Formats: sequence, structure tokens, C-alpha cells
Amino acid sequence: MKNPNTLLTTAITGLLTLGTFAAATAAEKTPLEKCYGISKAGKNDCQTSSSACAGTAKKDGQKDAWIFIPKGSCEKIVGASLKPGK
Repeated sequence: MKNPNTLLTTAITGLLTLGTFAAATAAEKTPLEKCYGISKAGKNDCQTSSSACAGTAKKDGQKDAWIFIPKGSCEKIVGASLKPGK
């Protein structure tokens, strides 16, 4: 072996890749729910009553704009709702 650090570098890279894959897999299994009225302006995940695109909320806390958050969290946030407001 010409470079003794090659094996060590390969092993460390493999462990880092495995850790990243495990974290991504765990995130995919987290159940999410739509939570209305808490997104910042332009940071909503999808449609509002006047638009069908993400990032189109005109103001902070717009009642018909939603974002995905972990299931069960929406009910704990002041001003948040599981249903769109008017």
C-alpha cells in the first residue's frame, strides 16, 4: 500500500455516509401534519386561498397558509390551527 492513510480515510468516509443515511431515514419516518397560521411571509409550504404555490404567503401568520411540522406539535403553538382560517 503506497498511502497508509487511504484505508483510514475510506473507513471514516464510510462511517460518515452511514450516519447521514441513518439520519435521513429517521426523518422520513416522522409523521407530519399541516399547521395553519404560523408560517413567515413567503415561507409557507404550499397553497393558500389565493395561490397554489409554495412561498406565496403575503404576511406572517397568514391564517390560510400552512407548513408541515411533526404531528402533535401544531396544537401546542399559540395561534396555530389544524384547519385553515379565513
